[in-house]
Amino acid sequence: MPTAQQPDTARLMRLATYASVATAVILILAKIVAWFITDSVSVLATLLDSSLDVLASIVNLIAVHHALQPADQEHRFGHGKAEALAGMGQAMFIVGSAGFLLLQAVGRIFHPQSDMNGIDVGIGVMIFSMIATLALLSFQKYVIKHTQSTAIKADALHYKTDLLVNGSVIVALIFTFYGWSHIDALFGICIAVFILYSAWAIVKSSIDLLMDHELPDEDRDKIESVILNHPDTKGFHDLRTRRSGMMVFIQLHLELDGSLTLAAAHKIADQVEGELAALFPEAEVIIHEDPVSVNSD
Repeated sequence: MPTAQQPDTARLMRLATYASVATAVILILAKIVAWFITDSVSVLATLLDSSLDVLASIVNLIAVHHALQPADQEHRFGHGKAEALAGMGQAMFIVGSAGFLLLQAVGRIFHPQSDMNGIDVGIGVMIFSMIATLALLSFQKYVIKHTQSTAIKADALHYKTDLLVNGSVIVALIFTFYGWSHIDALFGICIAVFILYSAWAIVKSSIDLLMDHELPDEDRDKIESVILNHPDTKGFHDLRTRRSGMMVFIQLHLELDGSLTLAAAHKIADQVEGELAALFPEAEVIIHEDPVSVNSD
């Protein structure tokens, strides 16, 4: 069910993917310089993370482009689940980077770095990375608020972990400067574990979308309130909801007075459908009218 909001929604999602790719590329270039100068495992951790950000963001860009395509004869429910596939792809990238980082960090524990150069450069790059990431997250937050995009949510979650990662790298570099040579490797291990944790959150969100998970309880409560607050409805049953990309699908059986004419029952159902569509602008609502007298639920 196309709506007037879809063009703006599509534009925001595309802009978010472009901004994500551009930010990741800029951060990679800065972190390559910092890593060559410092040879820090912690800096390497953020470099790997940003490198995978580029790959994940490109996957997102392709997935969002595909997800925004309208429903066609072969895909009657649209292409929204492409976003969930992008989320799963991101998770695989993240797990791979965490595994490589763990190997590097464990090796550095057994063979600690006795000296580290350019710590001031490393700290400066991390501060720059945090500022750039905050700017991107602010824009992504705005896009998510208006689109509820699963792919953008996954991307934003990844960049939120980047903030903590970059902050921890600054701490690790400072400790290393004062002679705590093992701290850099230990922080690298902690970062890898945290990256794996964030990957699980992305996987769970993607699985929920692919498995047609119900909308959150608060959304279902809103749907129930709309139905029961209509003066001519007697109740409802068999409410089913799911999300696919931007689209929300709502199906239910609406209980009405059995003495109503077909035209009157249809009019009430249209009114309820209109209220639900106002509540969820990107929704497709299917209502089956049931006379109360034959409701066996």
